[in-house]
Amino acid sequence: MRPKHNQTSGPSNDVAVPFWRDAEKRAILFQIVALFVVGTVSYYLYSNTQANLARQSIATGFGFWGKEASFEIGESLIRYSATDSYSRALLVGALNTLKVAFIGIILTTIIGSFIGIARLSSNWLVSKMAASFIEVMQNIPVLLQLFFWYAIFYESFPAPRQALNPIKGVFLCNRGFMFPIPQPHSAHAVMGGVFLMILIGGWFLNRWGYKRQELTGQILPAGRITAALALLLPLLIWVLYGAPTAMDIPVLRGFNFQGGLTISPEFSALLLGLVLYTSAFVAEIVRAGIQSINRGQIEAAKAIALRPGQVLHLVIMPQALRVIIPPLTSQMLNLTKNSSLAVAIGYADFVAVANTTINQTGQAIEGVAMIMVVYLFFSLSTSLFMNWYNKHMALVER
Repeated sequence: MRPKHNQTSGPSNDVAVPFWRDAEKRAILFQIVALFVVGTVSYYLYSNTQANLARQSIATGFGFWGKEASFEIGESLIRYSATDSYSRALLVGALNTLKVAFIGIILTTIIGSFIGIARLSSNWLVSKMAASFIEVMQNIPVLLQLFFWYAIFYESFPAPRQALNPIKGVFLCNRGFMFPIPQPHSAHAVMGGVFLMILIGGWFLNRWGYKRQELTGQILPAGRITAALALLLPLLIWVLYGAPTAMDIPVLRGFNFQGGLTISPEFSALLLGLVLYTSAFVAEIVRAGIQSINRGQIEAAKAIALRPGQVLHLVIMPQALRVIIPPLTSQMLNLTKNSSLAVAIGYADFVAVANTTINQTGQAIEGVAMIMVVYLFFSLSTSLFMNWYNKHMALVER
């Protein structure tokens, strides 16, 4: 006979596990210890800094923002004079940095994409020229390129009194490139607003056209419609406002030109150096993205009689963008951060203005903190937009 098992419940088999062997409790403990160490180090650095500043009688805080800056800035997108406050001077520097970064990102994307596509050309000369451009620009430090272009612009052109005048009202000298612009008129603001609204409306029209094409197969020429409206409507507004033609023409007065619009050698050298350097990396990103597409899809697109431009626009680029966008975002951020090298050639970006502010006020900690916050804001804004665009362009799996 089999022995009967005891049916009564015995003591529990659960054994208390020491906290140092419990993974969850151990993780919480490590986080508490790490937080304590970070807090202790931060408090030590803060208290030590405050003690050193107090011992040297150095003021702290941002009270200097409202004081008179007492220094000029070579170029500005807004009105500025030496009697304005430090806060306005810093705003001028931030806008100058934003101007270089915004224009540079647009030009870099266009030039880099063009060179990347040319790198894959079946034409031997075009392909080798694109490859040579990439190799040269990638392997010369960007700071050295800035010095080179600045020397070209500043040393190769004559003084203002001997300025080159290829077209009436247009001048080129070592102070920059001067050309006429329309005098302020109410029509210009209306034209600009209408033009911007047309671009926004064209974007929505293009999205609707794609959805309509998926449902009906009919192609809507949204690009042509937007281009026609962007040309005709502002022109119509210009005519309705009396067709103002008055121009603000540069005139030599003293040692420099006044009036019109001037593009300084510092801005030109900075923009050209950053764009050429970064576009070489963007070109390789575009080339890699295009080469990631299956060759069979390109051959299938050609088999249904799509033109080369249509193959690139409708088949290759929509798929290549999911490979291109993430590294392209990194290059955009690099261009924005590399713009801080402008101080080396005298362009009044945010770093240059902040350094002047630090030298005059002696508040280095606040100045460096402002530089960090401004570049962090620019970088995060670019990343947020590109992440949204990347999500928008991602292929939806069925």
